[in-house]
Amino acid sequence: MANMRFNHMELTYPVGVLDRTLRNEIGAFYSDVFGWEASDVNVVGQDCLYLRVDEGQFILCAESKKPISSPGYDHLGLLMDDRAEVDRILARCQEWQARDARVSLKVYDDLVGPTVTVHAFYVRYLLPIQFDVQVLEYQSGAEPVSAWTKVARV
Repeated sequence: MANMRFNHMELTYPVGVLDRTLRNEIGAFYSDVFGWEASDVNVVGQDCLYLRVDEGQFILCAESKKPISSPGYDHLGLLMDDRAEVDRILARCQEWQARDARVSLKVYDDLVGPTVTVHAFYVRYLLPIQFDVQVLEYQSGAEPVSAWTKVARV
């Protein structure tokens, strides 16, 4: 099996929707809650919003005559290192929701399995998909054989 991870996701809006106000609102939320960096970037002649997660992962927001439609539970899962991080992000989302009703949250009870517990919530704000923010807590001895680790280069 190939060793890979996701590099990016492109999300599309109807033409004319991704104006400066929306870009600023998206940038403010995702920067504050997740620490992502928002900037404008030109991709094949189109002015897009670039949400940089880290040096190798990003979400590109563009306009299209055929924009995405995800009225259901379409989502991208964001795996956190521990329960405290999930709870910290949830608290930030709840603070935003208290002042902006466009923040949509769905908090789940822990999903407890025989070897792993999933602690998670869904959040949606101004992007056409939701994010499933979660941590997988494995019982001792049930950890996956391999896992991604982030290594800082000096």
